[in-house]
Amino acid sequence: MKIRASHILVKTEEEAKQLLEEIKNGADFAALAEEHSLCPSKRDGGDLRFFGKGMMVRPFEEAAFALQKGEVSEPVQTQFGWHLIKLTDIQD
Repeated sequence: MKIRASHILVKTEEEAKQLLEEIKNGADFAALAEEHSLCPSKRDGGDLRFFGKGMMVRPFEEAAFALQKGEVSEPVQTQFGWHLIKLTDIQD
């Protein structure tokens, strides 16, 4: 199985929580990614394309694969910073 996810990468948990609140209040995930993310994927609204297990760092992967399609994660910490992850598609 592969999933397609987008993410927003920021430096602090506080910033991630603030962005999550904006998303919960109707803000566009891709627009926030373009504006705030530290990852080059921000040019594509945070889209990471399809990936399988073993292709991402463990905390990110565990959070991403636990999501339902359309769902956004709570802030997830990796060595790169704090992520908000949105699951956008699933491929069997």
